[in-house]
Amino acid sequence: MGWEREGAGKLAGLRTYMLVCRSATLFVRLGILLIAEAVARFPSGALRADPAPTIKALAVGISFIGAGIIFRDRSRTGMQGLTTAAGLLAAAAIGIAIAINRHIVACGITLIFLLVLRMLAHLERQLKLK
Repeated sequence: MGWEREGAGKLAGLRTYMLVCRSATLFVRLGILLIAEAVARFPSGALRADPAPTIKALAVGISFIGAGIIFRDRSRTGMQGLTTAAGLLAAAAIGIAIAINRHIVACGITLIFLLVLRMLAHLERQLKLK
């Protein structure tokens, strides 16, 4: 996804997408490791842990970054950066899928997002020409 965005000259490119995806993977994997260590220290059933708050925090954090990317372009009477912000959120979701060993899901989602980015951009250009 980052490669496609880089080639299109967008706000966030390959490095940004890679950092977001790998950071999300790292946060989730570290959360899983911390939970496993905490559970191992306490007797069975004494501790209940849930990795969902880590995933929620990632979504909020990436959304915050995305909000900083979005701006109003007064000359075009529209918004800029919406696709980039959504793409970064998608990259984080892909990283989460990788972290929980759902590699096929991560690959499938990546392909779907690439198709959406490419095909819809092409369709938008065609519609603007008419």
